[in-house]
Amino acid sequence: MTGHDGAAASGAAEPAPARGAEHTAARAAMFGALISASHTSTLEQIPALVAEQAARVGLHDVLIYLADLQQEVLSPLVPRPAPAGAAERGEICIEGTVAGRAFQHGRTMPASVRDPRQWWVPLVDGTDRLGVLRISAPGADPATIQDMERLAGLVALLVVSKRPLSDTYARLVRRRRMSVSAEMEWRLMPQRTFATDRLVISAVMEPAYDVSGDVYDYAFEGTAAHLAIFDAMGHDTAAGLTANLALTTLRNSRHEGQGLVRAARRIDQALMGQFGGERFATGVLATLDIPSGELTWVNCGHHPPVIVRRRATIELACEPGPPAGTGLGLPVTQCHDQLQPGDRLLLYTDGITEARNRQGEEFGMERFTDFLIRHQADELPVPETLRRLILHHLDYHERRLRDDATVLLVEWPGTPYTRKEAEALTGVPEGSDGLF
Repeated sequence: MTGHDGAAASGAAEPAPARGAEHTAARAAMFGALISASHTSTLEQIPALVAEQAARVGLHDVLIYLADLQQEVLSPLVPRPAPAGAAERGEICIEGTVAGRAFQHGRTMPASVRDPRQWWVPLVDGTDRLGVLRISAPGADPATIQDMERLAGLVALLVVSKRPLSDTYARLVRRRRMSVSAEMEWRLMPQRTFATDRLVISAVMEPAYDVSGDVYDYAFEGTAAHLAIFDAMGHDTAAGLTANLALTTLRNSRHEGQGLVRAARRIDQALMGQFGGERFATGVLATLDIPSGELTWVNCGHHPPVIVRRRATIELACEPGPPAGTGLGLPVTQCHDQLQPGDRLLLYTDGITEARNRQGEEFGMERFTDFLIRHQADELPVPETLRRLILHHLDYHERRLRDDATVLLVEWPGTPYTRKEAEALTGVPEGSDGLF
């Protein structure tokens, strides 16, 4: 693994890109060619395609770097990545590098202040961080930076559209072998970060390569945001199947217009029908009315949600029902709580709070929420805060987790974010086109 920022910028100055009508035409040709060629391209063909077309507007030596699953390194997108567990040639550490800072903070940054001809540009799909682009460009004028950030936006869309069919992508973002259960869970869940002008949602899950029974979910329906987290019994492939069935049943219930209580009962029935009471899952199912901040939720034997409000935490109270899959037939209570502007809502599994280090000390709720409060004051993007939280959690346990640890964080502003606020919260490059 290398701790530097890749190759230095070339000493020879590139010719200045065309401006005015000529440059506008070149930019249109670049984007048109990329879109047209992408229809019949594989992920492995995207880097060469992007490098060729970017030269039309004076952007040279373009390389695509993608973050690994745990967001610790950035690896170049190459046709034949190294096997899982082997270091990729040219990979860059996220901590302590300029490329890493561009990824962490969502800022386009020069590789060297003294010679700003090579740039690191965040690669973001919507608000989900994928990696960075390395681009050589002759100057730092606003038009050139805009070209780089627009190119990064299109490249992110191309990567996301191609990665479900690419085994290369799966190998590139893994640092070691992945269990079958973890493979199942990562395929099932939505992307880790999503935002609108009224809401920011971000999630993390560890151990990334061995997770078996934890899943999270979110989806939107008009002005409602549906949220869920499950923790299935056990730490084996059957736990993954249990969580998968619980989440799929929940989605099916939502698609049929059924409420939270009915969904909880259907999940219980589905798990009972499949496992006969031998497997169960705890969980929280919730719906947030985005305009008003009213939270409706049910608890299936799980830890209740927590609200981080300014520098305090509030554990929500609701009569818990039984875990899904027990078939006890006990009542399921639907509860209501009102969020206040600026609240952060946390859904989490017990692998966060109850995991113990070698000395037998739990990570604990206080350490968990204190970390979030302190880093909220640092004004880091929400996904970067969670990335640092999970790395801190892993370090506390010397990277030996005995249980899955999952967090789903929702930030509700009350009134819509301004564009600048939304960019700061999600790590989207400042001034990027088309967020809202």
